[in-house]
Amino acid sequence: MSSIPKLLKLKDYITLIGTTIGLIALIAGSLGTRGSISFGFFLTSICLGTDLIDGYIARKTGTVNEMGKELDSLSDSITFGIVPAVLTYLAFRTGQIFDFILIIGCIIFALGALLRLARFNLSIDTGYVGVPTPLSALLVIMYYFSNYYYVIAVGDIYAPFLDLAYYFIPFGLILLGWMNITTFIKFSEKSKMTYIIVIIIAPLSPIFGIIGVSNPSPILSLIISLFFILTFFGFILWTFIRSLLKYITEKESKN
Repeated sequence: MSSIPKLLKLKDYITLIGTTIGLIALIAGSLGTRGSISFGFFLTSICLGTDLIDGYIARKTGTVNEMGKELDSLSDSITFGIVPAVLTYLAFRTGQIFDFILIIGCIIFALGALLRLARFNLSIDTGYVGVPTPLSALLVIMYYFSNYYYVIAVGDIYAPFLDLAYYFIPFGLILLGWMNITTFIKFSEKSKMTYIIVIIIAPLSPIFGIIGVSNPSPILSLIISLFFILTFFGFILWTFIRSLLKYITEKESKN
């Protein structure tokens, strides 16, 4: 049995850096304040970058190995499954009985991410079945920041989010958990739209996170809030329409 240092490649150290950032995000969010939770989501968005980098290094250096595959899945399950679920609970809890529904939503979201990653490790097909866990985590981050910037726009950073945001988020988490594991949604390995969303949208989360602590103007905050919420629902709608059209096309071709 080889020692751990001998099993690890450069890309694996990048993966471990992402995992560490995710754990720090979880610890920061556990403080429970609006600022610490926002910082936690900000750090989680940084993990999206490390996930892209380690995959890029693995492909360019030809260092794809079983150790790295397992490590990457374990890291993703933490940073893109457990961490967003816990942060979302801390951000949207109300102290009322409705929190039990929120807990169910958070658990289903996290389990959806874990199950998808486990299935992905067993798959021999190219492409992706279900929404990749980094994308589902990104959607949760965008949903949070859309509400975060809304309260900045109305002038009170410590104000509660809109009531509708609290009522929707448990069901939104359940929907995302299902989107992780369903076979109805499929992405090709070289899906251009998937890469566009991750490469263009993902870096905006930490950028807007930094803007958020600089006391932006109400108009700018409202624009950012609308951008995040429209992207959130736009991606979900686009995914379902795309998958439905693909399903209809495949069914007609079989007939």
